[in-house]
Amino acid sequence: MNRRKAGLVLAVLVVLPALADTVKFDDVKVGQLPPKWLATQTGNGEAAWSVEKDDSAPSRPNALVQTGEADYPICIKQDTKLKDGFVEVQLKPLAGKEDQAGGIIWHCLDKNNYYIARANALENNVIFFHTIKGKRVELKRVAAKVTTNTWHTLRVEFKGTHVKVQFDGALVLEADDDAIKSPGMIGLWTKADSITAFDNFTYGEIK
Repeated sequence: MNRRKAGLVLAVLVVLPALADTVKFDDVKVGQLPPKWLATQTGNGEAAWSVEKDDSAPSRPNALVQTGEADYPICIKQDTKLKDGFVEVQLKPLAGKEDQAGGIIWHCLDKNNYYIARANALENNVIFFHTIKGKRVELKRVAAKVTTNTWHTLRVEFKGTHVKVQFDGALVLEADDDAIKSPGMIGLWTKADSITAFDNFTYGEIK
């Protein structure tokens, strides 16, 4: 292969996107969970996750909704194990007096150990945390306009110790942390009395 052809092949390889899978929740019976998802919580309380009809969902007709109340309701996609990758979801804060939050978890070893990036409509910010042995620690925050009853897009990219967080298409936060080095599961997160809807859960590896 001559240099020109080799360069063209390399260019094609560079621009190829990472393979991704998307869960749209539309083939799940209303009132149930998607297969291989675990609804639980970190701490006290009782999470309540289920697929519900939502005519406003970006991928109609359904969305995954958390309506319970717990310290930190989480929903884990159990058939995943990512080391370096990305997760993106569309979320809509619906209600909550204490919080109106929705987020992504990754490197999840179990319900008490994982990373979180979340957006909050009451606080108008995006924050990056880790949770170790059930204790949540804030690592970095940034102000962001998060509107109730509006669909927003939250995306996390993680490679090695480095994390990038995008909100509504803009890079809003970068940070490093090495508290959890092992590959882990991915999923969704809320807090306290947040009622939050999620749709178009997309994920994949980053090489």
